[in-house]
Amino acid sequence: MNPDLFQQLDRVIHEKGRLSIVSLLAASPELSFVELRDTLGMTDGNLSVHLQTLRRAGYVAVSRSSRNRRPWTTCSLTPKGRAAFEKYLAALEQIVAEGRRAAGSERPPAEDAKG
Repeated sequence: MNPDLFQQLDRVIHEKGRLSIVSLLAASPELSFVELRDTLGMTDGNLSVHLQTLRRAGYVAVSRSSRNRRPWTTCSLTPKGRAAFEKYLAALEQIVAEGRRAAGSERPPAEDAKG
């Protein structure tokens, strides 16, 4: 397996919590902080830290407003974030394909069919 493939994985996205956030946002135009928190089972603080990291990288846009006189935060993937996620997925697909090729070449020869 080519170890350079692993260097192509975006470290900002690769962390489990951030990968989960980006994956959800890639499938939806916008999600509220509450929807993300509840879907992922994260604490407010944990989700906030991950969103801050993604926002600093330019991958996620965070909008604050009010709904029924209460603060309301929504998140969406930016074009840069969507491109980074697509690149990340392409790198993963290469790793998986190469792993499958390597596993296929390491299989023992098939036994003759007994009849």
